[in-house]
Amino acid sequence: MSQFDTMLRYNTDVPATPFADRRQRSDNVGSNERRQFGNSYRDHSAPAKELAEAIDAYKVEHRRRYITAEELLSVIEKLGYHRG
Repeated sequence: MSQFDTMLRYNTDVPATPFADRRQRSDNVGSNERRQFGNSYRDHSAPAKELAEAIDAYKVEHRRRYITAEELLSVIEKLGYHRG
């Protein structure tokens, strides 16, 4: 048994509230929680704004907080960019 387990077991001041697993909740779908680029795009150029919005849309659609390089590449390619 770890020291933390012992503290929890014998400490009566610790509330017995269950852990709230937010991953199981459906009320946060579509929230701004998954935005990677902050709360505003006003300081970005038009192409950067388009990319940021596409990334945010991808993350919401696929319920991802962060995306991999491969996923970023697929978002960029869907916007029509390709290596020249």
